[in-house]
Amino acid sequence: MIVLKDFSYTYRTAETPVLNKINLEVRQGELLLVTGHSAAGKTTLALAMAGILHHEIGGKTEGEIIFKNRNVKSFNGMKELSRHIGMVFDDAESQLIFTSVEEEIRSGLENRGYSKKELMNRLEEVMELCEISHLKTRAPHTLSGGQKQKAALAATLALDTEVLILDEATAELDTKAVRRIFSILKRLKEAGKTIIIIDHNIDDFLEIGDRVVLLEKGRIKAIKSPADFSASSLTASSLTASSLTASSLTASSLTESSLASEQEISETDRQAHYISQNKGKEMQPIISVRNLTQRYGEVLALDSIDLEIYPGELVAVLGENGSGKTTLVKHFNGLLHPYSGSVIIKGLETSKTPVNELVKHTGLVFQNPDNMLFEDTVEAEIAFGLNNINIKGLEAEKAISDSLELVNLGEKLKVFPRNLSRGERQRLAVACVIAMKPELIVLDEPTTGLDAEESDSMMQLMRKLQQEGHTIVMVTHNMQIVKDHAERIIRMEAGKIVEDTRRGTAGREQMNSEQVSREHGGICA
Repeated sequence: MIVLKDFSYTYRTAETPVLNKINLEVRQGELLLVTGHSAAGKTTLALAMAGILHHEIGGKTEGEIIFKNRNVKSFNGMKELSRHIGMVFDDAESQLIFTSVEEEIRSGLENRGYSKKELMNRLEEVMELCEISHLKTRAPHTLSGGQKQKAALAATLALDTEVLILDEATAELDTKAVRRIFSILKRLKEAGKTIIIIDHNIDDFLEIGDRVVLLEKGRIKAIKSPADFSASSLTASSLTASSLTASSLTASSLTESSLASEQEISETDRQAHYISQNKGKEMQPIISVRNLTQRYGEVLALDSIDLEIYPGELVAVLGENGSGKTTLVKHFNGLLHPYSGSVIIKGLETSKTPVNELVKHTGLVFQNPDNMLFEDTVEAEIAFGLNNINIKGLEAEKAISDSLELVNLGEKLKVFPRNLSRGERQRLAVACVIAMKPELIVLDEPTTGLDAEESDSMMQLMRKLQQEGHTIVMVTHNMQIVKDHAERIIRMEAGKIVEDTRRGTAGREQMNSEQVSREHGGICA
């Protein structure tokens, strides 16, 4: 159905090809899984197969792509191609441009010429299918990252195209939602749809996949059956969070004894350092939240939250999509002001303190890194934040160099940020924050777009920063990094904190497997 013949592609501002001599045939009715490390070319391949490279982005192409026995260049732009191919982007937010979820879905259906009755039936059906009926009147910008992904998927599914391409379309979903997407895709495959899933973690879809394409540095390294891939490729080094089951997360595995001795010593040293610096003083929280309530119109997003986080803690905030996690952490740097209640950071009440003052103390890495990136080079992105806190000249140059080295982007100094892979953009967003050296670092889904190796490196960096005295708060669905790194776990549900558990040092309460099982329905992701 889609055939790539010796296809190579180079972005306009790049010097080397992102895809190199790709030969691949996607068969009608198959479910194809495409995986590989960050910057392997996965998203570019998805854009190529959708026709977007040729008709929207441009750049240098070699070879050809054939769809329905026609060169994709011969189609009348994306208007014609989109009647056959639907795509959910790795940045779901970029697809959501209307004022409500219902309007997002309705607009595409109206362009297809459905009657009013057919349109309403299709609209209700797809919202129920993706479990977003309760969000129909919500503005997309008020949704959580996972809810945005579900809305973008619903809008694409509503068009009922022959081909469906999903680029990291479940990266921000909780396990319950991933299982729901699995059942939807299984049904679509049985109905004869051609489905292409691009993802770092394909474990959840191996059962219904037909073939696995492994990309490496812009080339196809291997094409395997899912059975071969799961048997030979899922080694210990490539395991991701979703491969953990509740049975592997027993109570004993989540206690202090599960932490490496080096980590335990570092934790002890960190606490001793803090105590020595504050001898004779009462330990004050770096974050103090009192009776915090937040509303989006009629929607109660946070319901009377009380919370204290202390200097040097590494805290994971868990919860299903829409539970209020992102809304909570956006209060920590003044992006949101309380509807009622208060948030105090380092003694500063956020509702009364300018953002440019708060950012000296708090750095927030967004769930979607593209919300932070707007300069022409990687260097300029980091320099922008430094300039805002009056760090310039040689001091700024060193901060830029050091932060990029920490996230393994030292060779990307002059690269246009939008030409980076999703994982690289995520790491750049982290570099922008750590360059300013705030006491509090807040990360919203820090491992989205990162493969298992990169996720581990990211968390090792966070541990290093914690040991240097920073406080780390991370919102995540990735239970592997929770198991390996979090010392305190806060679980949210319907805008409330329903559990707050400490572990990892003597005398701290153990986190039990029942908590994990409740959070992730028995399977962690």
